[in-house]
Amino acid sequence: MGLELYSHNQKAYEAVEAMLGRRGKAAVVHPTGTGKSFIAFRLIEAHPEARFMWLSPSEYIFRTQRENLGRMDPEIPLEKVEFLTYAKLAGQGEEEGNKGIDYIILDEFHRCGAEVWGRGVERLLKERPGAKVLGLSATRVRYLDNQRDMGEELFGECIASEMTLGEAIARGILPAPRYVTTIFRYRQALDKYRQGIEGQKDRGLRAICGKELEALRRALERSEGLDQVFQRHMTNRSGKYLVFCSDYENLREMRSHTEEWFGGVNKEIHSYSAYSSDPESSRAFGKFQEDESEALKLLYCIDMLNEGVHVKGISGVVLFRPTISPIVYKQQIGRALTAGEGEKPLILDVVNNYEGLSSISYLKEEMHTAVQRLYGSGHGSEIVVEEFEIEEERQDVRELFERLERNLSSGWEEYYQAASRYAAEHGNLNIPKSYTTGEGLSLGSWITTQRKVRGGQQRGSLSERQIERLDAIGMVWENRLETAWERGYEHAKAYEEEYGNLLVPARYSSRDGFALGRWIANLRQSYANGERSALLNE
Repeated sequence: MGLELYSHNQKAYEAVEAMLGRRGKAAVVHPTGTGKSFIAFRLIEAHPEARFMWLSPSEYIFRTQRENLGRMDPEIPLEKVEFLTYAKLAGQGEEEGNKGIDYIILDEFHRCGAEVWGRGVERLLKERPGAKVLGLSATRVRYLDNQRDMGEELFGECIASEMTLGEAIARGILPAPRYVTTIFRYRQALDKYRQGIEGQKDRGLRAICGKELEALRRALERSEGLDQVFQRHMTNRSGKYLVFCSDYENLREMRSHTEEWFGGVNKEIHSYSAYSSDPESSRAFGKFQEDESEALKLLYCIDMLNEGVHVKGISGVVLFRPTISPIVYKQQIGRALTAGEGEKPLILDVVNNYEGLSSISYLKEEMHTAVQRLYGSGHGSEIVVEEFEIEEERQDVRELFERLERNLSSGWEEYYQAASRYAAEHGNLNIPKSYTTGEGLSLGSWITTQRKVRGGQQRGSLSERQIERLDAIGMVWENRLETAWERGYEHAKAYEEEYGNLLVPARYSSRDGFALGRWIANLRQSYANGERSALLNE
C-alpha cells in the first residue's frame, strides 16, 4: 500500500509531478504543520529507481521527518536519498558526491537566500542541470532581507501549490487555535513614546499625546501578572508546551521565572531547554518528547524548533517575543498546529511592544482574505472556520497604544494615505522619484525615503507596523521597475551604438541573454497605451 496523503497534499503532489515533467522544477508553499514533507516522500516512493538529494537547514528536521514517516510505515526506498544540510553542502568541493542525482529537494527553500548557503545551492544546480528540483517552504519571502522573493528567484512561475496560514485554518486543514494575547514589559515602550512626545513641535499635539500616555501608563499598571494569565488559560495542567524565547539570555531569564509564573498551573513542573548551539539539546528534546508524567511539561527553546520540527501531542505554545519577522512568527505558531489533529491548541502570545501587539491583526486579515477568495471562486463549501478569534487580555491597552501611535505618526499617515490612493489607482507603488501628488506631496521622494530608512541608508524611524501597512498596499522595497528600466536602457543604448538604430528584431537577445527585442516591443506598446508615462518622460 502506497503512502496516503491528505487531500490538499495529494492535489499539490499531482501538480508537482505535472510541473516537474513540463518544467523540471516545482515549489510548494504551504504553512507549517500541513505535511509538506510527505509530498516529497511520495515523490521518492513514486520513483524508486531515482537518486535524490534532500537539502535542509538542520539534521533535527531530517530526524523528525523520518520519525513521522516511520509511524506511517510505508515502504519508501530512503537508501536512495542523501540527506544533507545546506551548511555541509556549502563546505563541499565541486562535484563532491553530487554525481548521478536525479532529484534535488530544497526544504525550507527560502533559506537558500543566505549568502553562503545560497552559493552552495547555486553551485549544485549548475553541476546538475538535468536534475529535477522540488522546493518546500512555508514562505517564499525573506522579510528581513529586503523582501527577497526566493520563490521567484529559484522557481519563477513554477509554483505548483500555494496556501496561506489563514486559508489552511479557514479550510479546516489546520485547527483553529485559542489565540490569547497579553502584554509584558511595556516600560521600554513607554520611554520610547515619551521621547517621541517631547520631540513634537506642535504644542497642542504634545499635550494630547501626553494625556494619552498617562492613561496608557495607568492602564498597564492595572494589568494582571503573567502568573494569573497562565493559570487562567493553560487548562491542560499536565500538557506539553513550547516556550519560545528570543535569544539565550532571554531564555535564561524566562526560565528563572518558571515556578513564579507557572506554579499556579501545576505545582509539579518538568522544565527543559533546547537551542541549536547546545550539545545537550538533543537529549533534552528527547526527554521532553518521552515525558508522559502528570507534571506540566515546558520546553524553552530559541531557534531549534522554529521550522520543520514537529512534536507530537503539543498542547500549545507560549511566545515570549520582541517584534520578529513574519516567517519566524508563523513558524512558531505552526508548532502548535498540525493537520489531522482535532484538539484546539493554545497560543499564548506574550508581546512586549506595540508593534508586536498590532502585528496579530495581520493573521486576521490573511484569514479574511482567504475566506473572501474561496467564496469568490465558488469554493465556499470548503470553508470550515470564517473568523480568526483572538482573546485579548487587555483590549483597552491595545486601543490606547493605537491611538497614541496614530497621533504621533500623523505626518507619516498623510503620505501613507496618498500612497494608498496611488496604489488603488495604478495597481502598484512603482512611483518615479520625481512624482508629486495633486496636493503637492512629494510622494516619489517619500517612497524612496522609506526604502532608505528601512535599508539603513538614511536616518529615521520606521516601525514594524508601518512596514506591514506598506507591504499591504504593494510596497516593493527595491525599486525593480527603475532597475529593470536602467538595464533595458543600457542594452538599447549599446544596440544603437552598434547598429545605428533601434529597429530591434522581436526575438533578438543580447550576448548576456537580455531579451532586448521583447523589451523594446513592450516599451512601445506601453507608450501607445499611455502606461509608464512618468518613467518614460523622466
